Amino acid sequence: MGEAYWADETCSLYLGDCREILPALGVTADLILADPPYSCTPLAWDRWPDGWLEVAASVTRSMWCFLPLRQFAEPPYRGIEFRAAGWKLSQDSVWEKGNGGGVAADRFRRVHENMTHWYRGLWRDIYHVTPRVAATPEQMARNGTAPKIRASAAHLGKYGRQSWREDGTRLIRSVVKAKSMRGLAIHETEKPPDLLSPLIEYACPPGGLLIDPFAGSCSSLMTARMTGRHAIGIESREAQAEQAIRRLSRMDLFGEAS
Repeated sequence: MGEAYWADETCSLYLGDCREILPALGVTADLILADPPYSCTPLAWDRWPDGWLEVAASVTRSMWCFLPLRQFAEPPYRGIEFRAAGWKLSQDSVWEKGNGGGVAADRFRRVHENMTHWYRGLWRDIYHVTPRVAATPEQMARNGTAPKIRASAAHLGKYGRQSWREDGTRLIRSVVKAKSMRGLAIHETEKPPDLLSPLIEYACPPGGLLIDPFAGSCSSLMTARMTGRHAIGIESREAQAEQAIRRLSRMDLFGEAS
């Protein structure tokens, strides 16, 4: 494998097919963050790369993947491919992105995308630290500060009673609200840092290594850098890689010095 197409002290970008580049890198990643092409449009780049899930499994045990629910509910049933590659589902989450889009007038207006977290091996061995957010004043007033003992709901009885003390924070919710990159995007499906940050913080330790096999705009690399992680991106389109490099070199979009 040749040198990176672009690199700095924390991030590097390779140009080509992730199925060829990932095995040749010889690295182990703490997390893969993937937004693969779904084969849902006639766009030339939108083609599902068969076998990429097996390649991803060879370099990491933890992965966030953006993928529409339709991909699991209809042929070719992507869930089967995940299981065949040894991936187990830990949770699903939703990005609420504001105005959304879509041309269908006979369905609800689509303002969300689905995110799933997958792992391999034993769950206890997988890095996962759920980000916490500040409690609202209403939550603080309702709960007070005294220690509490809470019994699980009947359908969660196996967990028994739990004690906890108000610390002014709450687990981040499974619906993440973040404005889309309209007007600033340099890729058709670019994801904003406000969405990517909690995903990275949850599954990649500080100082750890993230790999994005479908780097696109490289917003994942920039977010990894801003949150104190290292990152490797792989992009198949040279023109797209060039756009991303210009942004990676400046970082002014996210308020960092050029």
